[in-house]
Amino acid sequence: MARIVRSSEPPAASTVERVLAIDPALRKTGWAVVECEKGQLKALAWGVIHNKPKLLPSGCLVAIREGLVDAIRQHAPTVCAIESTIFVQSFKTAIVLGTARGACLIAAAEHGLPIYEYAPREIKQAAVGRGAAQKEQVAFMIRAQLRLRETPPADAADALATAITHFQNSAAARATERETRRV
Repeated sequence: MARIVRSSEPPAASTVERVLAIDPALRKTGWAVVECEKGQLKALAWGVIHNKPKLLPSGCLVAIREGLVDAIRQHAPTVCAIESTIFVQSFKTAIVLGTARGACLIAAAEHGLPIYEYAPREIKQAAVGRGAAQKEQVAFMIRAQLRLRETPPADAADALATAITHFQNSAAARATERETRRV
């Protein structure tokens, strides 16, 4: 079950950046909405879009898109950050992950969100301090970094870590006046 923390206030015009962060997968897509105001990160909502094993892949893609559209409508993010495709041994796995990622990208793009992508190792590095961290380590560190009351599910924690990575990289990009990660 997704853990949702609702915020009824839309982001302020120029002082708040609100990111929809996504950890794409066909059966368990993690998502999170995090905002940064004056350098302070606040997790507004997070969850996992669960698709049952019996659901056809095409149905999973629709459910992913619909779940993310709901999050976009409820929390009004200003930008999207997504985990990039990982290296996999199987072409079949790569195709499945690619289609799930495509459903995520469509949901963000059809709402006009600028989209940025980050490598899995980079996300783990930002969250834990090393790129080969386990999912449990990421979840534990995310709880501490964002001062959450409970440890989020692993896939939602990965999405929260993606948001942290985006904020770290967008601050660096502003400092150097570069924008190289936009999809």
